[in-house]
Amino acid sequence: MKPNMGSTDKIIRIAIAAVIALLFFTDVIEGTLGIVLLVFAGVFVLTSLISFCPLYPVFKMDTTKKK
Repeated sequence: MKPNMGSTDKIIRIAIAAVIALLFFTDVIEGTLGIVLLVFAGVFVLTSLISFCPLYPVFKMDTTKKK
């Protein structure tokens, strides 16, 4: 599994996940929608930590810096 996410991509995903978590835990978003968004936030954090997004190869995307 070759990394396919650049640092800017990781920062954006973690920021989005933090906003979703904040909105969920302050009861701005709740119910089924809140839980689904929280799961997406978890996926964003996980993919950021491993630097690999499984959808990128499908769309032939790669946000890493080329040497």
